[in-house]
Amino acid sequence: GCPTLIRHLTDMAAAEQKKSYQVIKEFRGVNTKANRTAIDPSDFAWLENAMPVGSSNIKIVNNRANVAISGNNVTFGNTVTYLSSSNINNKDYVLAFQQDGRAEYYDVTNGAQGNVAIAGTFSSSGVQISQWKDERVLIADPDNGYYTWNGNTVVAIGSVGQIAVTAGGSGYTSTPTVIISAPSDANGVTALAEATVTANAVSSITLTESGSGYSTAPTVTITGGGGSGATAIADIVTFKKGTVTVAVTNGGSGYTNASNTVVTISGGGGTNAAGTAVLSGGQIQSVLMTNPGSGYTNTANITVTITGGGGTNAAATGVINTNQLSGVQSFSGRVWLSYGRTIAYSAVSSYNDFTSVSAGTQVLTDSTLHGNIEQILSANNYLYIFGDDSINTFSDVRVTNTGNTLFVNTNVSASVGTKRPNAIFPYFRSILFLNDYGVYALVGATTSKLSDALDGVFPDIDFTYPITAGQVLINNILCAAFNFRQNYYGSMRYVQAVFFEKKWFFTSQGDTLQYVTSVPSGGVISLYGTDNNVLYKLYSDSSAATNSTIQTALNAMGDPIRDKQALKIGIEAILASSASFDVTIDSENNSSPVYTLLNAITWYNNSGSTVSWLNNGSNAVTWYGGAGYALYKTDAQQWGKYLGMTVTSSDPGITISGFQYEHELRARF
Repeated sequence: GCPTLIRHLTDMAAAEQKKSYQVIKEFRGVNTKANRTAIDPSDFAWLENAMPVGSSNIKIVNNRANVAISGNNVTFGNTVTYLSSSNINNKDYVLAFQQDGRAEYYDVTNGAQGNVAIAGTFSSSGVQISQWKDERVLIADPDNGYYTWNGNTVVAIGSVGQIAVTAGGSGYTSTPTVIISAPSDANGVTALAEATVTANAVSSITLTESGSGYSTAPTVTITGGGGSGATAIADIVTFKKGTVTVAVTNGGSGYTNASNTVVTISGGGGTNAAGTAVLSGGQIQSVLMTNPGSGYTNTANITVTITGGGGTNAAATGVINTNQLSGVQSFSGRVWLSYGRTIAYSAVSSYNDFTSVSAGTQVLTDSTLHGNIEQILSANNYLYIFGDDSINTFSDVRVTNTGNTLFVNTNVSASVGTKRPNAIFPYFRSILFLNDYGVYALVGATTSKLSDALDGVFPDIDFTYPITAGQVLINNILCAAFNFRQNYYGSMRYVQAVFFEKKWFFTSQGDTLQYVTSVPSGGVISLYGTDNNVLYKLYSDSSAATNSTIQTALNAMGDPIRDKQALKIGIEAILASSASFDVTIDSENNSSPVYTLLNAITWYNNSGSTVSWLNNGSNAVTWYGGAGYALYKTDAQQWGKYLGMTVTSSDPGITISGFQYEHELRARF
């Protein structure tokens, strides 16, 4: 009995002390959804500045580079609050809108910096832009309204709206000339119009050019045509917050004298709003705003009074624009602006005409839009309208034979949307967007979640800070990058969650890098970013130090109920030059002390003793293996049912091709 027992115990001990090996060469992406002990051995608990391109191929990504002109970094005049890009006349620009209301550009094509607008022009935050052909940038300012920039000058789009004939005059035997006064903005465009004569009197005036740069209504002069006495007034269209329009609720009766009809606008908290009554058939037909005013906020407290004119009982109400512009896009040959629950669209082939018959507005009344419109985006033959938890599309835009515009409005998501307007962008044939609980792809009418692997990160994102996103080529692969502030890994800082080929990894291109934007230029899609007011080109410096972190799964090594003793670890790498790694061996309970791995060469003499090399200053010289394949290995000490590594380095130009473990199996349970 005893010899048999001794032999059995000896066999067990020999089995438990047998050396086992594990090699990991299949690399997928980060998985924060499951516990580190439960993720697949090919997944990673964290990858930072390390891109899992494919099997045996993790590439350390490049660091950011300063954008410089003649050796000086491109630095904007104030803190950047919105960053975007555009192309005007085949020149690519990065546009930086800033906290003090100024805007500046960096010309990517020619490497120059310049001003778009002086301080105080725009709101301190919330600006959005789009592009009209390759002629001008469209700018939606949340409070100050709609602007354009043609590469030289910024113009506020206060355009002429309705022109009403107040007196037809008499004796007109030919069409008179209509002269509209110049805009208040010297860089604006003067509006143009044509008169129609009926029975020797001017019966109507039609705009042919809405103009731009008008802050108050222009004067309208009618000359020539053989007659006299015709007069007209105009109003302007503006999307500025805090302005007033007047809606007539009762036309009254007996009104015959337009020049003696006084419209008084009071209350509401603002100033300077003024209007002129338009009469027809003894009634007040409408009130044209000669000045929309500014600063109005209290709709309940605004009063419109109509006196004089020989009539009675006319009544009107003041309507204050309390909604901020939330988006601007060019789509189907028009400009589309969103504010509140409304989309305004310009006339066909116009960026500034919002009053012609083919222009108009669409109010989203569906219950699927619970609040206001958060953002609009033109892509893939659709105009996407994002709410906090819904998405609609406009499509099939067409003009009827009467000149009216029709389009199809379709709700494609009644449960998923986003309130992060700068984290929405096209990616291949999809629209990607980030909300407070994930990253989603919209393909056609279907939304699907892409970020299951990041579920552990989202609770630790600080959504009080800006979240921006864009496309970028990294290692010649088109990736989607989302820039946000988090404390899931490391300290509270900005990182970029990067997606490609159904895989995620992270980069850190600056702990306070708040704003990023894609810039397609010269056939390459780059990502630019700002850290306060300094401009950087991300992933572009191949020689700068890059702090990378690779944290593998905690691997059960095929037997999760046995203890393991780590004996050795190895890292296979392909180097551009010499490199070193700091490694800890991790278990489910703790991490080992740091092992520093070098591809150093040790010299020995004939007697086997180490040879030390000194330079002229008597300092020790270390020899390295140089570029190419290297196997880093070391003895290791760690116990646990699960084993893994955390590998860090600051060296660029590294490709990781494998992780190796030597261990012994110990007792069960």
